[in-house]
Amino acid sequence: MLRFRIANMGCGGCAKGVTRVVRIVDPDAQVTFDLQTREVSIQGCAADADRFDRELRSAGWKSERVQG
Repeated sequence: MLRFRIANMGCGGCAKGVTRVVRIVDPDAQVTFDLQTREVSIQGCAADADRFDRELRSAGWKSERVQG
């Protein structure tokens, strides 16, 4: 599982936007959100964390990988 903190994600609409980016990278990934902590978890993904981070940032999301 990969986790990212998205500083500029604060609502369900933002979560949908993040999900679109994740699905571009890996259409089969399972995505869950915690809007209070602004974190997204990506499970079952075939791509590496760097690729998700790059794509999120290029789409305008302030992404930071959460270790652990």
